[in-house]
Amino acid sequence: MATSVQELGPVEEVELPEGRIRYHSRGEGPPIVFVHGIIANADVWRHIVPAFADRYRCITPDWPLGGHRAPMREGTDFSLYGLADLVDRTLEALDLNEVTLVGNDTGGAVCQAVAARHPDRLARLVLTPCDAFNNFLPLPIKHLQLTGRTSAGLKLLAESLRFRLIQRMPISFGLLTRRPIPADIMASYTDPLREDPLVRRDFAQLVRAISTRYTLDAAEGLSRFDRPVLLPWARQNFFPVAHGERLAGKLPNATLRIIEDSGPFVTEDQPRQLIALMEEFLAATERREVL
Repeated sequence: MATSVQELGPVEEVELPEGRIRYHSRGEGPPIVFVHGIIANADVWRHIVPAFADRYRCITPDWPLGGHRAPMREGTDFSLYGLADLVDRTLEALDLNEVTLVGNDTGGAVCQAVAARHPDRLARLVLTPCDAFNNFLPLPIKHLQLTGRTSAGLKLLAESLRFRLIQRMPISFGLLTRRPIPADIMASYTDPLREDPLVRRDFAQLVRAISTRYTLDAAEGLSRFDRPVLLPWARQNFFPVAHGERLAGKLPNATLRIIEDSGPFVTEDQPRQLIALMEEFLAATERREVL
């Protein structure tokens, strides 16, 4: 199994009513909290955290979205709003305020819901390419809502994801990056789903709860979120640029910036571009706060 302790910091845990959330913490200063997508974990942010850990406290949890190793308790609400509540309770349990919340993929949809329902602990928001509006899940991976509902389908899915050929298919991770994700990182994303029946149980509950009614409703609530927002969006079709533009139009204080030569996982394809945009955004918004 891959480990990103060097890049992300040591593993710690926080206990919530839903169960344990494992997270990495590195650095000191204003908090940046990262939210990954489905069948992924904190390793998504391994290229990003080192650039900020000298000035910020970077917290990268393994959220219970299929690539986690700490299963949740029975009865956990895996709807988008349930996950937003989970993020907010994690921020509360860690006593975090004035948070910069950064989301990618499904995690970006969760961040939208947090901004719409639990804005009080947030200072700013960064949404890299992510689910939004009626694109939840995107068409190439909508099959997960069928295969992920049954134990047999989930086991088949989990076993198939060990093969590099399957990983690079459009119905898997193939459209998320222009370049293959390293094998050890792919193993960290996919091993928990294959190895732990309780993680498969969590994932089955998650895909059953996915509905565009949540993303559409959360998008309407974004008009009330007046903190600074950065939308570093890649020019690709999985999460269309038009949705980035539409989000920018709904958010009162948003800036859309385009990242070239990248799939939706800009953290993999163009980490330097993302780091530069985030550094510019953080510096500019912090200067405004001082003034």
